[in-house]
Amino acid sequence: MSLYTHQGRFADRVTAGRAVAALLGGYAARTDVVVLGLPRGGVPVAAEVARALGAVLDVLIVRKLGAPGQPELAMGAIAAVGDVIQVVSNEPVITGLHVTQARFDEVRRRELAELRRRAAAYRGDRAPLRLTGQVVIIVDDGLATGSTMRAAVAAVRQSSPSRVVVAVPVAAERTCEMLREQVDEVVCALFPEPFRAVHQGYRDFTQTPDDEVIALLRPGSS
Repeated sequence: MSLYTHQGRFADRVTAGRAVAALLGGYAARTDVVVLGLPRGGVPVAAEVARALGAVLDVLIVRKLGAPGQPELAMGAIAAVGDVIQVVSNEPVITGLHVTQARFDEVRRRELAELRRRAAAYRGDRAPLRLTGQVVIIVDDGLATGSTMRAAVAAVRQSSPSRVVVAVPVAAERTCEMLREQVDEVVCALFPEPFRAVHQGYRDFTQTPDDEVIALLRPGSS
């Protein structure tokens, strides 16, 4: 069965994950590969990648820092790998909206609390996977501005992996070019043109529920 539907779109996140996995065949059957999914939508994609490569799967919690009054507009992002917390700011948005440091910190504190809540819900009492010396493949369901992925990459780098790979089904080509300067490899299966939003690459882009993320991360689920 084709991985794509009409107009060059993926049927859903599962088929998108299979397409991404097909581009990562060189990492199959290695013992030093860790796949990290960004919740929520990136986890079903990452689960397919991990299954195809025979790699271990974990979650990397990232929270967008929404601009005051415009929560969908990212003025930054925050990510956590173990005890490492990494904050990335989007200076053009902060400057353009005249966001004060106090207001930025207020949003950061709120999102950090939510990040920790989700980490406990998704992982339970399981410790995060060790990333030092590992090939870390960070997976999301798509890339638009790249703010959350940049935070994820910065957090992962603090753990001294041997290689960092960003892998997504759908992305803005410009964002991928930017990320190539920060990681060892960027893999993307589809570049919609003109790019407007990640959902362009999907026929079914229904929000992934928490219980699905928890089930996919459960040991032995793959």
